[in-house]
Amino acid sequence: MFRVTKDDYIRHGRSLVEPAFVSLQVYRYGRWAIGIKNPVGRWVANKGYGLMKFFILNVTKVWIPPQVQIGEAFHIIHAEGSLSIHPNVVIGDRCGVMHNVTIGTNMGEKAPVIGDDVFIGVNSTILGNVRIGDRVHIGANTAVSTNVPSDSTVIGSPAKVFPRLAMFAAKKPAANDTDKDS
Repeated sequence: MFRVTKDDYIRHGRSLVEPAFVSLQVYRYGRWAIGIKNPVGRWVANKGYGLMKFFILNVTKVWIPPQVQIGEAFHIIHAEGSLSIHPNVVIGDRCGVMHNVTIGTNMGEKAPVIGDDVFIGVNSTILGNVRIGDRVHIGANTAVSTNVPSDSTVIGSPAKVFPRLAMFAAKKPAANDTDKDS
């Protein structure tokens, strides 16, 4: 637990008062609290979480329910606007999220599943029972409501999915490149 908190601290600017860091620690405390086996201990810990949520999260506007499953190295890049995540969302490792982002909706139990190494741009929404693949970049002001394959860039409202450009793929040496020494 200490390693995760230390990594969050470093990733969020080495400041104990950074709203993104504070909000993420409130989420982590809530996640710990709902997992306590002792009913009395769980009740007490959840009351503490409720107080923190009321006072801190209303200021930071970062709403991450403790039921959300977040992978390693989650990064709230700017906590200057709001961030709202549905309780049933699953987020992979190394996901970066800008401000004014909504992931999921309160209109059902189904929620997005987001892969590893995903970037979500400012003012974006990901709604519905959708799957976002690995290494996806979601541009600013994008409304995603369909599945997105891995290694894609998504922009626009409604979202348009573009595969990564081939010129950025690993270059293979040409057949005549090996004969240059002759």
